Amino acid sequence: MNKITRRSFISRSALAGAGLALPVSTWSQTSGANGDIRVAVVGFNGRGESHISEFGKMKGARLVALCDCDSAVLEHGREALEKKNQKVETYTDIRKLLENKDIDVISIATPNHWHSLAGIWACQAGKDVYVEKPVSHNPWEGRKLVEAARKYKKIVQTGTQSRSDHALHEAFHWVKEGNIGKIRVARGLCYKPRPSIGKVSGPQPIPSSIDYDLWCGPAPKEPLKRKKLHYDWHWVWPTGNGDIGNQGIHQMDIIRWAAGKDKLSPRVMSIGGRLGYDDDGQTPNTQMVVHDYGDLLLIFEVRGLPRAADAKQMDKYRGQDVGHVIECEGGYIAGKSAYDNDGKLIKQFSGGENHFENFIKAVRSRNVKDLNADILEGHLSSALCHTGNISYRLGQEKSPEEILETIKANKAAVETFDRMQEHLAKNNVDLKKTPATLGVFLEMDPETEKFKDNEAADALLTRKYRKPFVVPDKV
Repeated sequence: MNKITRRSFISRSALAGAGLALPVSTWSQTSGANGDIRVAVVGFNGRGESHISEFGKMKGARLVALCDCDSAVLEHGREALEKKNQKVETYTDIRKLLENKDIDVISIATPNHWHSLAGIWACQAGKDVYVEKPVSHNPWEGRKLVEAARKYKKIVQTGTQSRSDHALHEAFHWVKEGNIGKIRVARGLCYKPRPSIGKVSGPQPIPSSIDYDLWCGPAPKEPLKRKKLHYDWHWVWPTGNGDIGNQGIHQMDIIRWAAGKDKLSPRVMSIGGRLGYDDDGQTPNTQMVVHDYGDLLLIFEVRGLPRAADAKQMDKYRGQDVGHVIECEGGYIAGKSAYDNDGKLIKQFSGGENHFENFIKAVRSRNVKDLNADILEGHLSSALCHTGNISYRLGQEKSPEEILETIKANKAAVETFDRMQEHLAKNNVDLKKTPATLGVFLEMDPETEKFKDNEAADALLTRKYRKPFVVPDKV
């Protein structure tokens, strides 16, 4: 194999700001069209398995390392690759991994609370980054990851793979040309079954294979107060962002893209609750978020309960359960199809590209514009999920009448809430007896990405980081 054309440079780590200084080192960054780009996957007890599969079979990329703070997961991954005659180095601590100058790319699929810090550290260590969605646990750290990518001139791709769907590119361009009029409401939908995670009476044991200090990382190191450590971290605030930040970030990104908005919304509010069961989860399983841009609305809906109490199927809105509906003056886009206002099919769109391959292409070209989902796009869409959650977290339980009175000026919000009530009633949830939370109406300065005259909301734009896992003010 021909040697790859290389460009050597000094990567000065700013990890000292987090108390974790990497040594100054010279290493080789791929810049030519020949040779393998060496990839390490960090976190692979879920989505990371797809990262391993994609990079492991990709021409021009070579999987060389795995990292996971669960030694059982790590060993299983190593053994699975060894059976395919693929040998990799293994690490439990990402800091040790980042010292390896023979790694070009870090692909991150950890829990949400690690995404930004791991990405920032990787940029500082001279690595290009593929980071899963949401790219952040809060808006402030997401912006810091964007700053790190720009400062260190790194290629950073967000794992919102719909951005590589050429059918959606074509559909949204078709809408932009005015074929069905102006967009009025762009809706994202996450109607996905989320049963109770159960309820425990006290702290639960941490599996012996897990380095819990590393697992917690930037989050508080608190006793485990749920049955499962893995996956159910999505449903508690210290580590997760609820379904709007889990599955829903994909749809939030699509509707922001369709709407052509490149800043956070100036106004946001949320309504919802964890309804239908009592468990250890904290995030809402039923939620609506309204982002008001003035000329149009982005409305996001989460439903974790089924169509009805005795049903297995989920609700659908204009044929979509986990999807998007872009409502225009003369029709709408649902999925990859266009319809008139009577629901008659007008046009279908098709085509696509491998999102991981798109990333590797940009790593080779060193051109951020080659990315289908640059980190800035990921930050903005992730932050829309977070600001919706901030409204919810600052809210108070209110009766349906009080909620409707508050939102009565917004017809689309009223219609969405009415459908939410109907859905909950079919699941034997009476909002008069079990009230929903009416979130705070928040106004934001999209330029500064801070709220106006609301210190409590601003406080939730970031978090108190646990040393030494600190996102630095200056990346």
